[in-house]
Amino acid sequence: MSIFVYAENINGGYKKATFEAVSYAKSIAVKTGDKVVAVSINPIEASELLYKYGADKVIHIKDESLKNFSAKAMAKAISEVFESGIIIFPHTTDSSSVAPILSVMKNYALITNVLDIPENTFPFQVKRKVFSGKGYMYAKAGTQGVVLTISPNAFGIKENSVSGIEEIKELSISNEETKVISQEQSMDKLDLKEAEIVVSAGRGMKGPENWGIIEDLANVLGAATACSKPVSDIGWRPHTEHVGQTGKAIAPNLYIAVGISGAIQHLAGVNSSKTIVVVNNDPEAPFFKAADYGVVGDAFQVVPELTAKIKALKG
Repeated sequence: MSIFVYAENINGGYKKATFEAVSYAKSIAVKTGDKVVAVSINPIEASELLYKYGADKVIHIKDESLKNFSAKAMAKAISEVFESGIIIFPHTTDSSSVAPILSVMKNYALITNVLDIPENTFPFQVKRKVFSGKGYMYAKAGTQGVVLTISPNAFGIKENSVSGIEEIKELSISNEETKVISQEQSMDKLDLKEAEIVVSAGRGMKGPENWGIIEDLANVLGAATACSKPVSDIGWRPHTEHVGQTGKAIAPNLYIAVGISGAIQHLAGVNSSKTIVVVNNDPEAPFFKAADYGVVGDAFQVVPELTAKIKALKG
């Protein structure tokens, strides 16, 4: 039996979450003695990037109709090459749309936000996040097959190079239901859900014209930028940067929150962060209760000073 992985790409380039999913699949394969098969749709980057993390085989699906994203059409394409057993997806926005459709097509169990390798593979039992990341549970699947999504940064990327092989599969999946109004996606911009460090800010910044100090700190740290819901609602920052219960749920290694009070809705989207640092001039801000480190002070003094110190350390 093979363990399948959906190797998601953006404009043909593989995502960090894809390498994490392949690493996860390989960790299971080592225990079960199975092979890892990565399935990618219209990739541009070489399959060697997937062999590096343990993919024994890469199935390269070529289909012009799938150049425009459609969860249903992509699930259909994957089902054409997927055999049986386990298929693993990164827990990205696109993959989280494809995975449940595929699970229905195959009549497989779906387990999302997986945190660790399974305790058992039959019946399949694995640890996953619940209650917006506030807790975890052990989910068990009694079906013959299972579809998983791997929580970002939960497992990590682990090199395990193999001499893989590639198979080209020409398909023509109907994708008439999808109409693209506009499409703007850049490989250069750091993906917020994949970022290991995130610098986020709220209404304490007083206006969009002050965001330069946040971007400066993010740049020196190699971090993505984010914001609270009120900030995106009033148009200071794009909605794509909104993190929280109604925005993106993230799990970076380091989350720096500047001028954010820490309402429960915001915490629901960031409480899986490994380390949380809060900068706020209100010592009673709720966020300090969830923080690993807190700085009570004026963001307009603290953040530039922090940026300068980090630049000096990097020397």
